[in-house]
Amino acid sequence: MSSHKIQKDWKERLKAAVPFGLGQVKPKHFRDMAEVAWKNRDNLGYAWKVLSWGVCDGCALGVAGFHDWTVKGVHLCMTRLNLLRLNTMPELDLRSLADVSRLVSLDNAQLRESGRLPYPMLREKGAKGFRRIPWDEAYQRIAKKIRATDPKRWAMFVTSRGVTNEVYYMAQKAARFLGTNNVDNAARLCHAPSTAAMKHAVGVAATTCSYKDWWGTDLIVFFGANPANDQPVTTKYLHQAKKLGTKVALVNPYLEPGMKRYWVPSTLSSALFGTDIADYWFPVSQGGDIAFLYGVLKILITNGWVDENFIGSHTVGLDELKSQISNLKFAELEARCGLDCAAMQEFAELIRDAKTAVLVWSMGITQHAFGGDTVQMILNLGLTKGYVGRDKCGLMPIRGHSSVQGGAEMGAYATVFPAGKPINAQNAAALSTLYGFPVPDWVGLTAPHMIDACARGELDLLYCLGGNFLRTLPEPDYVRQALARVPMRVHQDIILTDQMFIEPIEEVILLPAKTRYEQDDGGTETSTERRVMFSPEIPRHIGETKAEWKILRELAAAVYPERAHLLGCETGWKMREEIARVIPSYDGIQSLHDTGDAFQYGGPHLCANWKFPTPDGKAHFRTVPLPNPMPSPEGERGPGSGDGATPWQREFSVSTRRGKQFNTLVYAEIDPLNGAPRDAVLMNPEDAASLHVIPNDRVILKNDLGSFSGRVFLAQIARGNLQIHWPEGNVIIRRGVTDPGGGVPDYYARVSVEKLAES
Repeated sequence: MSSHKIQKDWKERLKAAVPFGLGQVKPKHFRDMAEVAWKNRDNLGYAWKVLSWGVCDGCALGVAGFHDWTVKGVHLCMTRLNLLRLNTMPELDLRSLADVSRLVSLDNAQLRESGRLPYPMLREKGAKGFRRIPWDEAYQRIAKKIRATDPKRWAMFVTSRGVTNEVYYMAQKAARFLGTNNVDNAARLCHAPSTAAMKHAVGVAATTCSYKDWWGTDLIVFFGANPANDQPVTTKYLHQAKKLGTKVALVNPYLEPGMKRYWVPSTLSSALFGTDIADYWFPVSQGGDIAFLYGVLKILITNGWVDENFIGSHTVGLDELKSQISNLKFAELEARCGLDCAAMQEFAELIRDAKTAVLVWSMGITQHAFGGDTVQMILNLGLTKGYVGRDKCGLMPIRGHSSVQGGAEMGAYATVFPAGKPINAQNAAALSTLYGFPVPDWVGLTAPHMIDACARGELDLLYCLGGNFLRTLPEPDYVRQALARVPMRVHQDIILTDQMFIEPIEEVILLPAKTRYEQDDGGTETSTERRVMFSPEIPRHIGETKAEWKILRELAAAVYPERAHLLGCETGWKMREEIARVIPSYDGIQSLHDTGDAFQYGGPHLCANWKFPTPDGKAHFRTVPLPNPMPSPEGERGPGSGDGATPWQREFSVSTRRGKQFNTLVYAEIDPLNGAPRDAVLMNPEDAASLHVIPNDRVILKNDLGSFSGRVFLAQIARGNLQIHWPEGNVIIRRGVTDPGGGVPDYYARVSVEKLAES
């Protein structure tokens, strides 16, 4: 059988000997660092303070200053540096907002470069643009609308853009003070399925381990994750882990070049000659992870390669899983996952031989209609060997944004109160007692449902704290039309985005916010490993900007001034004291004062010593259905696809990917990890040959929703699968398809491929 172990040919070995990867497609870290310094040359002093005093506002690893809690040495990645300009740029010229006809032609990168939003702005129906208004007028206009509106007819969305725990907490408290549970955050679009599945399986909704558990573990498996792009500091952890003998396996349709080999700039040997990261690559078809893992479990159970002692003493549900597995045939599993039984056997042997392992997954797993079920299958796998609650083991939904972990924990979620408590009458009554005002007991609108409510004319006010629904959600034309139907929209942000320029029915109000570093009394974020970290206030004056939490509190007070005293939280320090009382796991947040002050709630391991906070104290296996199969490598022929035909040649499964970007903030047209332009259509070379296309040929991807035009880019990707960049690819992603447990949209589509004739 052919092994899925990654082997180097002589060309790759020769390339590995070239210092700094000269002449190869790879990030040019030191050149890019110089470019960042040049971009920030007008405010280098403040930039240095942000980097040396603040907690990183990039991914959810959590670097404080230049150091973290995992490995010694300096940590500084390009994700953080690319975000630096958001914190140093000057204010924008308000004259540009007087007539938005020119601005609507700019993309979001150009809008971002125009500068910080400095003052409250108003655009009324029929106006060409925005005019400056005082804060009091802005508050009173919004307050009047909220007072006149049924609480179920307005909603608030909170982004993950540099947002602190304090902002999340005040957002949910202000919303509930104003009578609504229609408050949701960006976690809804990424790891909501992980939360639901983990709560059921092991009783917790966060990673069970620490990053230190990567060191010395026998095996790390990445499912649908690309930390080389999304959490680049992890490559330093992996570099160290590899030196200790850790094996790394990827289960992903695409062999991400950054996960195959990476140059860690802060480690001399790696900066010179790179680090080989992945040892194995299992190219599962998109959506085929459940079938693949069922096959792996079938082999593990049949051969007795499981931890019977752990399973017998600490779990329930394996018998039902065994019964399901016994009815599954390998032929069907192979067809659904795109890998043969030999691949399942090889992966099962890796699990068999690994006494310790950390299983890591990200949005390649969760952003499916069956995302929660796929997470459950990863959990099922981990539970067969007891990879939880002990050193060098863990179940890790790795987060892509700073403090998004804290969003739901603070209660800024349509489906839970603070501390992750479900919304019901009992919990609403308990929270009402704590707050001294009535808290609604009905489940609110999730982020995608907010847009659907807008489209149906069921929302009178949409309050967006950051974010850009126009770019983050499927079917952007539908989203645009939906937003255009809302009488009042409020955008609280630090920069301009194109969704702000959708013409209002009544009015659009822009509220200028401080960055997380400027936030009054400092702020905290929660990392992937549950570490709550303090970032001190680094004062800077931009117009009339205010701390995000302070805007929310002042607005709520303006709506009901007669009971504003019930809001409490007059300062950041008082708010953290309240958080510690309301959310017991966050007790300790009130004692954080300086850069580097932190604590890890739950300790190094959740479920330590195999004590699971489930109702019965056990971990739970669960059977899940097999999703619909993806196209086979041979594809499906469509009408007119005979010899020599070009239109509608094949049906493919297409997914969306990230390039050189942070969420929707795109920083370059070319991805430095693989050299792909933004319009690239990543395609297997054999698929390209069967379609008679070559690199840079223009093709169009079509389905009944729309089309995407791009250029062929050959890649090591499973046959029958394509990848295109997000958010550009949202035009062919169907809305309304969500995971039932978490509500995250499905960002996958089936398309036909047509070669475009040369013009």
